[in-house]
Amino acid sequence: MQNRKLKNSELNRKSVVDAKTAQKTPLILILDNIRSLNNIGSVFRTADAFLIEKIYLCGITATPPHKDIQKTALGATDSVVWEYKEDTVAVVAALQQEGVEVWAIEQTENATFLNDYQPSYEGKTAFVLGNEVKGVQQAVIDQATKVLEIPQEGAKHSLNIAVTTGVVCWDFYQKLGAKKGVQ
Repeated sequence: MQNRKLKNSELNRKSVVDAKTAQKTPLILILDNIRSLNNIGSVFRTADAFLIEKIYLCGITATPPHKDIQKTALGATDSVVWEYKEDTVAVVAALQQEGVEVWAIEQTENATFLNDYQPSYEGKTAFVLGNEVKGVQQAVIDQATKVLEIPQEGAKHSLNIAVTTGVVCWDFYQKLGAKKGVQ
């Protein structure tokens, strides 16, 4: 059996309007002081791929429009809902008041490993992703509902924030889909 690469016209892509109005995955991403504009753009692409509900850009995290964000986002800043807020802790607290379960993605004592994580199938979830050097702020970890850690076996125990976002979003998306019987 041969596998022919699909043409862009065969991918059944949604228009920007259709993507914005499509039923969303009940997941919110909170970027806590992300330095790299390329990482921010990559997070937007991942959010578009999995129809993530919203991205909060917090602290020093840059906002669109910016040419370096656009370089990696490839237009996803138009299809994904986003909002800038200065204070990450305040965003976490506000979402929790709305009933959102907030998980910091970090390496901590008593973290839940991703392979043991089961998403809540009622309500919404938010993932907080931290700075490339310092990670998620301790004050944000303290405010978060729980902490989620990606198990790693190598010497570094450090993944790029864009890679981390892809891993946790895919995990959430496929576990939620499996529970609902969606493939």
